[in-house]
Formats: sequence, C-alpha cells, structure tokens
Amino acid sequence: MKKNLTTNLLWLLIGIFGFALIYALQMVGVFNDFAVKIITQIGINLILAVGLNLIIGFSGQFSLGHAGFMAIGAYCGAIIGIQNPTYAGFAISIVVGMVISGVIALVVGIPTLRLKGDYLAIATLGVSEIIRIMIVNGGDLTNGPAGLFGIPPFTSWQMVYVIAFVTTVLTLNIIRSATGRAILSVREDEIAAESMGVWTTKYKVLAFVLGAMTASIAGSLYAGFIQTVTPKDFTFMKSIDILIIAVFGGLGSITGTVIAAVVLGVLNMYLQNFGDLRMIIYSLALIIVMIFRPGGLLGTWEFSLGKLLKKKEAK
Repeated sequence: MKKNLTTNLLWLLIGIFGFALIYALQMVGVFNDFAVKIITQIGINLILAVGLNLIIGFSGQFSLGHAGFMAIGAYCGAIIGIQNPTYAGFAISIVVGMVISGVIALVVGIPTLRLKGDYLAIATLGVSEIIRIMIVNGGDLTNGPAGLFGIPPFTSWQMVYVIAFVTTVLTLNIIRSATGRAILSVREDEIAAESMGVWTTKYKVLAFVLGAMTASIAGSLYAGFIQTVTPKDFTFMKSIDILIIAVFGGLGSITGTVIAAVVLGVLNMYLQNFGDLRMIIYSLALIIVMIFRPGGLLGTWEFSLGKLLKKKEAK
C-alpha cells in the first residue's frame, strides 16, 4: 500500500512537471496556438486509446465500437453544454455521458462478450452503428445528420492534460491491482482462468464498461474542443483511428499507447503541408513500423516506477 502511494506521488510530480513545461513553452512562444491545438488533440486521442487498450490489449476482447461511445459523450457535451453554457453544465454533461455509456456497455457487453474474435468485433461494430443511426434519427434533440453547432469552447489543453493524466494513472493502477490481474488472466487463457475460479464474463464486461466510459469522456472533451459535432464524425473509421494508436504503441502497454499518441499526433501535424499525400505518407509510416515491429513500438513492455524504486531499495 505504501509503495503504491509512493509510486502515485511520483507520477503526480512527473505530471506536474509536464504541465509546467508545456505552460512555460507556451508562455515564451515556443508553442503557438496551432501547437496547443495539436497537444489538445493528442490528449483526447490518448484518453480514447488508453480505454481501448484496456479492452483489447489487457482483456483480449477485440472491440470496434469505441466511436459509438465517444459519440454519446460528444452529444451529451453538446446538448447539455448548449442548454447550460457553464463549466458546471459541462461537468454534468461529462458525468451524464459516462453513465449512459457505462449502462449501454453493461447491457450490450453481457451478451456480446460471450463472443470471440471476429464475431465480437462485428457485434461491437454493430452497436456503434446503432448508436450513430439513433443520433441521425434523434430529431430536434440531435439535429439529425446536420449535427449540433455553437457548442461553447469549454475544452482547453489544461483540462485535457489533467483528465488524460488522471485517466492514464487510474488505468495503470487498475491493471496492477487484483482486478487487473484477473483481467490479464482472461487475456492469457480464458479456460485456465475459469478453472482457477475467475469469473471471466464479469472481468470482460468490467473492462468493456471502463473503456466505454473513458471514450465518453474523450467525446465530451472533443465536443468542447471542436465546438461542433455531426454523426459522420463517429463512423467506423474513427474506431480504426483509435485502434491504430493502440496497435502502433503495443497492445498491452500503456507506455506504448502514450508514446504512439504523441508520435502520431506530431507526425500528423507535420504532414499537414503535404495535402493529399498526407494520408499516403502516414499510412506508409505505419506499414513500415508494423513490418519491423509487428508487436507495436513497445509490445507489452511497460515502464514501471515501482520496479525502479525496488532496484534502488535493493542497492
């Protein structure tokens, strides 16, 4: 318990240092408004990818429904934000989105997570499309295919940084807890886990619900950042974009996910000047990495402050 507290305090210090560094670079003009927007987008993508990695990389469930849960958060942020344009209203919209996404993930997860592999991917993709179609047919509430505009600009890089940091550290703590070990046992061998008394369905659904709730948080931040949301923002390709970050960094590595979100975000920023060639260069870069590092940049390796502390104590 004491070691976990020490580790979390060290992560807090690292987080504060990172925040202060970005703030200082912004103040002296090293980071302009465009760079700050890229940092904000990287943070939102990181929240999404960490949640998806928890589902795919740690529990071993292949989900393609992340865009649907992101859409729930985005529309909750947009609808409540427009009706109540205050930070309190925005905070309420985040909580409402999390609750709705969590309930839907729970209801959907119990039957669908009994499936495996391609069948599970198709089922979760279907759930995402159902959510999107319901938004399209939401009438005045969602404004149909046209989407919602004039969302107050609640989201700042500071807000995204803090939420991304908290989400990442909490996910790391979950993975290293008894619950996390049970989730990992399901990924390694579900039959063996069941034979040891692990309630596999419970832990698969738990990972799915937590991933859905983080996606909803990212969706709310996205709405406050872009200031407009439309159903076409949350298609199948959005789930693929998030999946690319998780796979690129390494399924089963939160450290890899953080690095991948930053690297791909910066790469995307520098490719803005290449016009139509941007996606070709971006795709080629991904293909080259996957050829030489098929397990992702870090595979399942994880940076651990706890291990560093143990080494120092041993000395």
